[in-house]
Amino acid sequence: MPEVKTTCVPFKDLTNSDLYELLKLRSAVFVVEQDCVFPDMDDCDQKAMHVLLKVADELVAYARLLPAGLKYDGVSIGRVVTAASVRRDGYGKVLMQESIKHCQRLWPESTIKISAQQYLEDFYKGFGFTTESEPYFEDGILHIEMHLPPVAGS
Repeated sequence: MPEVKTTCVPFKDLTNSDLYELLKLRSAVFVVEQDCVFPDMDDCDQKAMHVLLKVADELVAYARLLPAGLKYDGVSIGRVVTAASVRRDGYGKVLMQESIKHCQRLWPESTIKISAQQYLEDFYKGFGFTTESEPYFEDGILHIEMHLPPVAGS
C-alpha cells in the first residue's frame, strides 16, 4: 500500500505546489465535476488551516478548517474534497478523522459546524455530526447544516 501522509498547515506555510494542487482539486470536483459555478476563492483561505492528504506524494483529499466567527459561530470544516480516482478507497474517512482531530486540537472548546451536501448526511453522521437544518440549496446543490459538539471535558 502506498504511503499516506496527512498534514495540517496555515495558509502561509503552504508551498506553491500544494496551493496549486489543492486549488486544482477543488476546481476539478466542485466546478467541473459538480458543474457548479461559485466563488471558490472567497478570502477565507488565508485565515484557514489546510488539511492535505497525500498518497505517494500526490494530493488526493483536502479540507479547510476555519476558526469560529469566519463562517459560523463555531469552527467549521469545509471544501472537503476527494479526488474521483480514489473515492471509495477510504481516504475521505481518513481526511475527516484528521480534520476533526485538528479542529479539536486547535479549538478544543468549540462546536464544529459543516454545510454538508445532503447526500453525504449519513457519512458525516458516522463521525458524530447531527443535522440541524432542513435541506437548502447552496450553489445549486442541496445542503444541510450539521454540527459536532466539543469533546467532553475540553
